[in-house]
Amino acid sequence: MKSARRSDPFHLQAIEDVRKIYADLAARPIERNCTLQTECCQFKLTGIVPFLTKGEAIVAAKALRAAGRTKLPERADGACPLLHPQTGRCIIYKDRPFACRTHFCSGAGGPYQRSEVIDLIRRLEKIDAELGGWGVSGLPAAVREGMREIG
Repeated sequence: MKSARRSDPFHLQAIEDVRKIYADLAARPIERNCTLQTECCQFKLTGIVPFLTKGEAIVAAKALRAAGRTKLPERADGACPLLHPQTGRCIIYKDRPFACRTHFCSGAGGPYQRSEVIDLIRRLEKIDAELGGWGVSGLPAAVREGMREIG
């Protein structure tokens, strides 16, 4: 199958659909209070790397491009490459992946229960399949692939 490119209207629809899932999650009455301490973004320290579907990777890649980046920054400290090196804040916070939205540190209320978000996960998986996706992949590799995908 030929890889879709950024001019592909299906990419635009996938981006819209992923963002709708993010909005639907935000509208749910599940109490969490992220204080932007970025503890969960310290992959090397936590041993946890978020996994993304192809649709999420494309959304993240587009957001990274909109932030003026042409490639995913390298991080020698093992932190999320989407953290700004000076501010320590997420470069793409508005378009951060689903896992970054649902896997909170204990101080913020802990992670969502899978049963609370399984319908949204299934919608992300459907978008992934429609895009000819790869299932899920760790954040750095997924965003790099998303950057290649959008050209």
